[in-house]
Amino acid sequence: MPMRVVPTAIPDVLLIEVDAFRDDRGVFYELHRQPHYSAVGISDRFVQDNFSRSTHGVLRGLHYQLEHPQAKLVTVLSGRVFDVAVDVRRSSPTFGQWVGCELSGDRPQQLYIPPGFAHGFCVLSESADFLYKCSDIYAPSGERGIIWNDPSLAISWPIEDPHLSAKDRAFRTLGDMGADLPR
Repeated sequence: MPMRVVPTAIPDVLLIEVDAFRDDRGVFYELHRQPHYSAVGISDRFVQDNFSRSTHGVLRGLHYQLEHPQAKLVTVLSGRVFDVAVDVRRSSPTFGQWVGCELSGDRPQQLYIPPGFAHGFCVLSESADFLYKCSDIYAPSGERGIIWNDPSLAISWPIEDPHLSAKDRAFRTLGDMGADLPR
């Protein structure tokens, strides 16, 4: 199999190492082949691809969908990011816990984030190109978010003063979300 699964502190979130084929021309690797993911227990059908390019210090998140929860398969194509997944499923034994890892375009890795998790990342390099597959379509009416620096989460972001959108600055803490959390 051309990929390896590395467990994270939250068993539902998986770090995936993809085999890369390098030679004097550059590098080649598959970003997605459904049978390989199914073989390791990832059965989500991805229906939407999203791309963002961000500059150093940008932090996007922590976002999740309430009515159309999305599994995400994230890949950094160039640059480096610190990527975070927070379990916001009220009935989960890992509710309120987070995992974070550095993803780089120099290392073909992906992070699988199941539905029911808030997701965010910050850019550590001059810029970063970020691609993520989603298992459901984006529905603006169902978008929710948690403030990046929620003290109850105590995420160890590697930046202190991120560049945020107005929407991301206005998010509330996990404790303030109440019924706006998945079961």
